[in-house]
Amino acid sequence: MYLTPEQQAILDGSKGETMAKVMKTLVMYGDTFGADKMVPVTSEYNHLVTSFGLKMMKPVFDLMQQLIDAGVVSSQQFSVDPRPVDKNVPANFLQNFIFNKIMYSKQESYEKQLNELGLMNEDAFTCACYLDQVGNKPGKGDVLSWAESSAVVYANSVLGARCNRNSGIMDIMGSIAGFVPHFGLLTDEGRKATWVIKVDCKRKPEAQLLGSAIGMKVMEDVPYITGMEKWLGTELNDENCAYLKDFGAATASNGAVGLYHIENLTPEAKELGASLVTEGAQVYVIDDAELERVQREYPVIWKNPNAKPKLCFVGCPHMSLQQLKDWTDRVEEGLKASGNQKVLIPTVFTTAPAVKKEFEKTPYAARLAATGVVLSYICPLMYMNNPLCGSMSVITSSNKLRTYTTARYYTEAQILDKITKGV
Repeated sequence: MYLTPEQQAILDGSKGETMAKVMKTLVMYGDTFGADKMVPVTSEYNHLVTSFGLKMMKPVFDLMQQLIDAGVVSSQQFSVDPRPVDKNVPANFLQNFIFNKIMYSKQESYEKQLNELGLMNEDAFTCACYLDQVGNKPGKGDVLSWAESSAVVYANSVLGARCNRNSGIMDIMGSIAGFVPHFGLLTDEGRKATWVIKVDCKRKPEAQLLGSAIGMKVMEDVPYITGMEKWLGTELNDENCAYLKDFGAATASNGAVGLYHIENLTPEAKELGASLVTEGAQVYVIDDAELERVQREYPVIWKNPNAKPKLCFVGCPHMSLQQLKDWTDRVEEGLKASGNQKVLIPTVFTTAPAVKKEFEKTPYAARLAATGVVLSYICPLMYMNNPLCGSMSVITSSNKLRTYTTARYYTEAQILDKITKGV
């Protein structure tokens, strides 16, 4: 890998031993993936994936403290993934004991470290840092040092930024150094599509199901998706961005997609069109029957497959402000149609703290609370990592949560029926 004189000097210790280790880490990372050089990180803010004070992560806390003690802190302020615990989310005494005394007992001290390293503000805990209310939305062409998979695929695809699917800790290393290795999705060639996805559905595909089908088929490759114009049009409005947020998260978790292109919609597809597709690209046709097959073949890993759901999560990744409003309307309508006053299954909607504050300024907040739905900033995945929660019969409309936990996936319409009608 070619290093500039400045980068070589840092590697040789010009800015101290700790900074040299940071640069060495990035060089080794780049060498592993065949990077030819380092390129500057150009986004205003960074985003870190490691947000939880999990007791077993002592090496991470020790590393962070070494950086702090050496004065080697992030050159950017950053947002970070959601907090793992919220006292408002349903949990019994034993579950709370495990959360607070065993699993996430280092949360408070770790958050202190994050603040010293450059956390944007106390509300910057969300996997959807690009939402307007949060304030960490990179621009087209910005080079990032992110690791959160759902945020990386959104930034690459919807915003046209450039970021590889980095691992945790590599995100802050790139931010501290101000450089990241140049390979993969940072290159023009690496952003070309090796799959063409032809969507041939008679009704608008469920975002989470479509993303799941594509992710499981193409894995880490880049897909170029056609046939969506009748459903999404050609403009990235709030509704489409919310759809692509959930769609992309499913491609990234059910597969390992870091970038997708949607014909006539996403920035690079609108600019470059079919020239993004490589010669000999594979083709995958998706119709309604294929999506039904995908959902039908999801494994049910509950101990009792016929158990009644005990909890429902909606919002992984975090919900947008408009999604919260739309879901409030839908829950009210579902309850009215069924003759019920409150949801029949304990239900948690999750969103970014800054979005939650904005939502609470609207009349929708009181309306949603009246339905019995809990609004939280929690990470549902971190909640489900508690073994006493993982053994529960939890349902969700998130294909990411389904993939990483024991939660069982249902479409949004199915979830609505279950929580408002009990069917």
